Amino acid sequence: MEQLTLGSTPSVFTVTEVSAAIHRLLTGAFDDVRVSGEISGYKVWTSGHAYFTLKDSGAQLRCVLFKNTLRYLRFKPNDGIAVIARGSIEVRQERGEYQLIVSSLEPQGVGALQLAFEQLKARLSSEGLFASERKRPLPAFPRRIGIVTSPRGAVIRDMLTVLRRRFPGLHIRLFPTPVQGEGSIDGICEGLLHFAETGWPDVIIVGRGGGSIEDLWTFNEEAVARAIVACPMPVVSAVGHETDFTIADFVADLRAPTPSAAAELIVRNRADVLTALDTTAHRAGRAIYFRLSQASRRLHEQGIQRAANLLQRRIARLGQRLDDADQRLRQHDPRTRLAVSRRRLDTAVHAIEDKMRRRLLTSTQRLQAAAQPLPELMRRRLVAASLRLTPLDARLQALSPVGVLDRGYAIVQRPDGAIVRSAADAPPGTLLEIRLRKDRIHATVDPLALDEASSSQE
Repeated sequence: MEQLTLGSTPSVFTVTEVSAAIHRLLTGAFDDVRVSGEISGYKVWTSGHAYFTLKDSGAQLRCVLFKNTLRYLRFKPNDGIAVIARGSIEVRQERGEYQLIVSSLEPQGVGALQLAFEQLKARLSSEGLFASERKRPLPAFPRRIGIVTSPRGAVIRDMLTVLRRRFPGLHIRLFPTPVQGEGSIDGICEGLLHFAETGWPDVIIVGRGGGSIEDLWTFNEEAVARAIVACPMPVVSAVGHETDFTIADFVADLRAPTPSAAAELIVRNRADVLTALDTTAHRAGRAIYFRLSQASRRLHEQGIQRAANLLQRRIARLGQRLDDADQRLRQHDPRTRLAVSRRRLDTAVHAIEDKMRRRLLTSTQRLQAAAQPLPELMRRRLVAASLRLTPLDARLQALSPVGVLDRGYAIVQRPDGAIVRSAADAPPGTLLEIRLRKDRIHATVDPLALDEASSSQE
């Protein structure tokens, strides 16, 4: 085939010859070229290759990203992104078209890593993985702590020092893995999966020390973020320094500014916990004592007051019955009705006395039983209350007519049943009936006795 050269004598060439010559010319002149422009028509085919067009205000250039190159891009190309594409020009002879075979792609104005960070952050946020409602609270007192980090370096030593100082005796397991470079992504994901499947830890810390964005990039990978989200127990992200933020920080249940701070946040200070327990126990003891004092006072007030009220009501009712009986005695023959009324009254009085004694005894026993666990002051008060009940019982005995007869008194009546209250009610010679506790005596008024009584009064 005749070689095509510029300025040569025109000849007739085949299309293939022209396309081959153009191919040789372009590939030789544009073997490694950088082209800036805006991505348009970006599309990934089923083969895994991506096709798009770079364009500016005056022209456009077809580009192709083979899947092996696309896989290692730090960001996801999209329409409208201004980029710098590096690669070589190739002619598709069968179509008579030329295109840029892209070997690397960098965004303009912002680094590829930063753009990739913003893109993944926006996508995961839209899925709700950053929502606070999804975050799980950390256990108040974790006993088992899993750590996913490098076994070398100051990070693991600092965390262990803080954990042992704040709360000795915790169970800690380390899943060793590189935290940057080759194998770090898979290692961190495997560590999280291991703890998730075993279910051993109460909480997990995943992290590393500080570094550049490239050093921390493992924690900006989507695989690591989704492994944190899928973990069934709370995960604390402790990556870099306080000013460093990664995707892992946003999806974790808690973000710690540093690895040492993570150890501070997940466990409480044992000394503070013991002090708080002592304070709580003291307050609980005071509250229990106060409640018992209140209960004792209410029991005392209810028991004594109720017994006093019951006694007063019983005495009042008894007085009413006595009044009613006295009125009936005045209206009817006492020799027939009085005996029946007295027997009923005696029965009622005995029943009331027995019932009152049982209730007073029960109340006293309850008060004594309630006073057993209370301080000595409460027991003295209950004893004093019992002593105050004794005069009331004595008053009840004094008001009982049967009790009056037991003390030697008698009821004096005339033959017509009228009760003799003074000497004027029984003139000399009057027949009298004297009712004792169990017997009755008949007597006649002696005139001499009346004269002597009158003289002694003068």
